Formats: sequence, structure tokens, C-alpha cells
Amino acid sequence: MLQSRFLLLAMLALGFFVTPVLAQRPNSELVARQVDTLLVSDIGVETPPKSSVPLITDDAFVRRVMLDLAGELPTPEELVTFTLDADAHKRARMVDQLLNDPRFGDNWARYWRDVILYRRTEERALLSAAAVEEYLSESLNENKSWDEIATDFITAEGDVREDGRTALIMAQAGQPEDTVAEISRIFMGIQIQCAQCHDHPTDRWEREQFHELAAFFPRVAVRPNRQAEKRTFLVTAVDFFPRFLRGNPNARFRGTAEHLMPDLENPAEPGEQMKPVFFATGDALSLGTRDADRRGALADWLTSANNEWFAKAYVNRIWAELVGEGFYEPVDDLGPDRECSAPQTLDLLADSFVASAYDVKWLFRTIMATDAYQRPSQSRRAWEDAPFQANANQRLRGDQLFNSLMQALGINEELANRAGGGMQGAYGFRGGPRTFFNAAFGYDPSDHRDEITGSVQQALLMMNSPNINRAMSANNFNGLGRMLRTIPDDQELIVELYLRTLARAPTSDEIQTCVEYLKEVGDRSEAFEDLQWSLVNSTEFLHRR
Repeated sequence: MLQSRFLLLAMLALGFFVTPVLAQRPNSELVARQVDTLLVSDIGVETPPKSSVPLITDDAFVRRVMLDLAGELPTPEELVTFTLDADAHKRARMVDQLLNDPRFGDNWARYWRDVILYRRTEERALLSAAAVEEYLSESLNENKSWDEIATDFITAEGDVREDGRTALIMAQAGQPEDTVAEISRIFMGIQIQCAQCHDHPTDRWEREQFHELAAFFPRVAVRPNRQAEKRTFLVTAVDFFPRFLRGNPNARFRGTAEHLMPDLENPAEPGEQMKPVFFATGDALSLGTRDADRRGALADWLTSANNEWFAKAYVNRIWAELVGEGFYEPVDDLGPDRECSAPQTLDLLADSFVASAYDVKWLFRTIMATDAYQRPSQSRRAWEDAPFQANANQRLRGDQLFNSLMQALGINEELANRAGGGMQGAYGFRGGPRTFFNAAFGYDPSDHRDEITGSVQQALLMMNSPNINRAMSANNFNGLGRMLRTIPDDQELIVELYLRTLARAPTSDEIQTCVEYLKEVGDRSEAFEDLQWSLVNSTEFLHRR
């Protein structure tokens, strides 16, 4: 920590920052170089020098950065334009362009939607899926700071169908214990829920600290909105409580004045009233504090620079998504009693993220400028190997894979929605092809990537789905049919299919194999249908490399 802060002070003294308007934002390129240098000593092994192991090729970079920022494949035209560009700064320029592309917000809104909703305890929280996606997309495209976004989720009130900020509370049905456990896990990477019934078995957190955290949320209630045209719920705050209540005093549709820590030895007793205390900093409020003051104070303390885990949790997640492995694994299990694979490097990035005023796009820009991000990809390392020697392969998220499939097959999603509306899906109960596809290929982004594997359901969907087979049919209307009509040269069409599907040109051996298969089949349309099917079912297509 001291070394990273010394580096920041030195950079400030030397003026390594941009225009006065952005005076508080460290220069991304300089921090990226500092990260690459510090990482070598931090992991205790020399990383391969650039001269012996070059960074990824231009076409691999374009595919990687498009999937990471826009959530979809580059077009053949984008690939060719980029590879022919001789500008030495074209990679940084492309990152900037994509950070300002609306697809950036859409892609990462879907990521955070899954982070929030995959571990829901209330199934009806799926009603909030579209709203939270819309809120996050707008916020990320406007570059709302991460502390503002976190504050919005912690202090939210409103209709869950209309206000996406309510999704996190709705996902846990407003239950104080479950809500604060998710707030701690998502925004600090600390799984304090293990201290709910006893002191944490592997961390220093005590049972009292968990229930002091839950004491920030007793007055939050989730209740049906019976005035709405569609079935929905309201997240509300209650500060007035009648002296005598009938029925269950813990009913979550009306909230409670204070949080009670259950008496484990005498479960029939009401339990001890807990004051709101934030375990990470020790800041506290008194009993009787209004809900708005409780949740507002929690948001302030949690997002403060005094709480190191807020910045570290976000940096760790984004680094893991972009480089393929986090400083802490899994990405939502941090803390003072956990082992960090490169602590000085994480400190540098986290301190710089704080100095940037929690600028989300600044962090993406910085990480993507590092050699660690731009190294060739490899399979995930064995536990005894040094980390960050390569960018680790990982399966595409459901939305990324859906986008890539639509693009590779030349399908318009809006038209597909009209044709396939009403199917059972992962979000919103019923939806179009995207929600149906996510039900099979989606996964919890917080899970360790070693745990994300293919399934029989996925294989059957790709092989037997009538919609996918119809899209790959060489008729006169879809992408393959158009290419067969407009590209008479077989080798040229093979190259076009590889560019559209794998975002790279085929090797000479691959071209030869395809040409031989065309001769063997004898039917041009049938052979190219088979070729396209094999490409979209390949490991390369299904993974980010």
C-alpha cells in the first residue's frame, strides 16, 4: 500500500495528469505502465519480455476488446479497417471509441444485472430485470461514478418494474440480513453473511458485526403495488410505527423500527436491539435514526476512500473480467484474512481508481492499456503456476454469445423478437430469443470461471434448435443464403465465414480442409451449412480468447 501511494505521489509531483478539467484523474497510460512494472516484482517471477512473447495480434485484439466493451463480435469491415491502420495509438483510440459507444453500457448493464439477480432469494425480483438493465445502461454510458451507482442501489425506493435501482433490495425481498449480505458481497467483495449465526469461521468478522450491519435496513419494506396495471412491488421506507402492532412484527411489507439479533439460546425471545454500525470502518448511528439517514450514512461510509474494500472489490472484478483472473479468487471473496496474488498491484490500481473519483471508464481504459490485458490467451493456469502470465480463456456470457451468434448468422434481433416472442426466458418470465438463450447459456458472473462449463442443454440447443437451424439454412433470406449468392468463389466465402464467425482469417491448412470437404460433399449449399454449423459450435467461438 505504501509503495503504491508513493508512486501516485511521485506521479502527481511530476505532473503526470491530464488537463486541468480532469486534474484528479491519473493518466491511464502511465498507471498502466506502472501496473506492468509493479506486477513483475509483485508476483515474484519475471513475466515474459515483450521481445520474446509479443502482444496479441491486431485481429485478436479487436475481437477481445469488442467482446469486452461492446459485448459482440467485430464485423469483417471493422477487422480489416483496424488491421490496415498504421497508427501506433490505434488500440487506445479504439478503446476510447467503444467506451463512448452505447453498446458499452448495454453490455455491462447485463453483466451487473446478472450479478444482482442470480443470487436472488425472491423469484418475483425478475420483474425488475428490464428496469435495472435500463438504469445501469444509462448510468454507465453517462459515466456515472461507481460510488454514485452503489449509493443509488443502497438508498433506492420505488416501483421495481419502473426503477431499476430497487432491484438489489427486491432481489432479497427487503429482508435486512439478505440485503446487507449482498451489499457487502457486491460492493466490497466481503462475504459477511457467514457471520449471521456465529462468528465468521475463516474471517475476523463477528456475529454482532453482521447484525449491526443489518440494523441499517429494518425500516425498508417490500410490498405489492395494488394500484398498478401490471403485477409489481414497491420498495418503501417506514419511519412511523404504531405503539401496538397486530400480527407478525417482522412482516417485510411494513418494516420494523429496529433490527433484532436473534437469541440462539432462547429463540422464542425477541432478541437484542442492534445499533447500526458499519463493520469496515466502525462508524455508528444511534437507535431511532430515520431510514433515510441510516441508508444514506451507510452509502457514504461504504463508498468512502476510508473503506479500502469498496475500490478494491470493483477493481478486482473488472481486472478479472478483462485479464481472466482476479487478484482475489473468487471475485467476491476479499478481506483482510484472504490472500491476494498481487497486493501491491491491486493497491496501486485501487488507489488510482479512488483518485479518479471512481471513474468507471477510466479504469477500463487503464487496464486495457496494460501488457497484462494484451497478452495472448492461454488455458487457465494450474494453482501452482504464477498468475497473470497470459490472458486466461473464459466462456462468453450468455448475452455476449447471443450477440455473437446473431451477428455471425446475419440475424436482426428485433425481427427475431417478433418471430420468437412469448418464449420462456431467464428474465421477465417470458420474452424473446435472448431471454430463452440466457436460460441455457447464462451464468452467475461471480462464480469462479473454473466452475463454468458447458452442458447437455447448451449442446442440444445449438445442435437441435429449430430457430438456429433455420437461421443456418442456405435459403434466400438469411446471412448464409445472401453470401452464397453474392460470393461465388469458394475460398473467398470460406474467408468471409471465418471473419464473421471467429473474427479472424482462416489459416492455409483450414482453407485446404474446407475446400476438400466441399469437394467431398458435392453440394455447395449443404457443405457451407455444415461449415457454418461447425464454426459456431467450436470452442473458439464459445470462448473469449
